[in-house]
Amino acid sequence: MFGDMMDKIKQMQASVEESKRNLNVILVEGKAEGIRVSMNGNRRVQEITIDPSLMDDKEALEELMVIAFNRAVESANTVYEQEMAKNAKGLIPGM
Repeated sequence: MFGDMMDKIKQMQASVEESKRNLNVILVEGKAEGIRVSMNGNRRVQEITIDPSLMDDKEALEELMVIAFNRAVESANTVYEQEMAKNAKGLIPGM
C-alpha cells in the first residue's frame, strides 16, 4: 500500500513538471481599452501593448494597466488551476 502511494506521488510529480512545461506555451490576455497584457499559464508576463493615444493621460494609463494586468492574472490562474487539478485526479480520493 505504501509503495503504491509512493508510485502515485512520483507519477504526480512527473505530471506536474509536464504541466508546468505545457503552461509555458499557453497564452492568455487581459485587455482594458487600449491596453493588452499577455501572460503564459505559469503567470509570467510575456508582453504588454499600449495604444499610443493613451500616452498623454498618465492616470488613465495606470488605471487601465492595473485592470488589464488583473484580468490576465485571473485568466492565467484559471488555466493553471485546471491544469494542476488534472494532476491531483486519482491521487486524492474524491477529486
